[in-house]
Amino acid sequence: MDQGVFKEHFFRSSDGHLLYARSYGPPPSPSAAIPIICLPGLTRNSRDFHQLASFLSTSGDFPVVALDYRGRGNSERDSDKSHYTVAVETGDVITACAHFAVEKAIFIGTSRGGLILHNLIDRAPSLIAAAVLNDIGPVIEIGGLLAIRDYLNSNDTSTSWPTAATYLRTLHGADFPALSDGDWSDMAKAIYRDEDGMPVPDFDPAIALSLRGLTHETPLPDLWVPFDAMSQIPLMVVRGEHSRLLSEKTVREMRRRHARMADFTAPGQGHAPLLHLDGPREAIAAFLNDIARSR
Repeated sequence: MDQGVFKEHFFRSSDGHLLYARSYGPPPSPSAAIPIICLPGLTRNSRDFHQLASFLSTSGDFPVVALDYRGRGNSERDSDKSHYTVAVETGDVITACAHFAVEKAIFIGTSRGGLILHNLIDRAPSLIAAAVLNDIGPVIEIGGLLAIRDYLNSNDTSTSWPTAATYLRTLHGADFPALSDGDWSDMAKAIYRDEDGMPVPDFDPAIALSLRGLTHETPLPDLWVPFDAMSQIPLMVVRGEHSRLLSEKTVREMRRRHARMADFTAPGQGHAPLLHLDGPREAIAAFLNDIARSR
């Protein structure tokens, strides 16, 4: 991974935890293009967005910031495991915006990141100029969430970087037939950190353990009220063709409620689509360019 294309930043959360972010392209400023802030999935980190952020910051001259939530990537693990919640992480996103002097941004939220956006529209609506929801919406399918529970709590026996990529392909290959050998290797480098040449999952294990109590009977409240609050902002949803978390039915209802919402189906991908691949990358770039032209 070419570290020369991004800068590293550390800053403190409101409760004193050390948080990490990467910035790509020009620093956010009133004279620059509107910044993009990338919010990863439940156990993921800023590395998921490296290729997309590099593309958007160079081809579109957008300032791009990608965050590591507490307990993930280079951010500090929280000794109080009850703090691994959407509400706390939303507060950390607000803190990150203040750190980068961002008053308004376009947010790209993958899975957990999209849930944070549903919370952010209530707590700090003025921050959101536009949003891309990556394989997440107001209704979460319990089957997809149970699949996440199972693979995050499975016995990962990866002992080398090649076996890590093979392990991920074994877990997710049926949902991601579009991925090449290189894509699986890139996914491994995003999910794992290197410890003396060994791949190690780069998140606090407590985050995965918190899902163990989920069952098919677990009630999942919908988020239609905060989604409807997004009706006044430009919005795009990306759904993986084989997603088990976001249904086509939910996307149709999202489109009905937000008539100007753009949507794109990532072919050959499941939950959650890799946004830097051909197809979603161009769709997102077109959406962002439309926003830039309307400013």
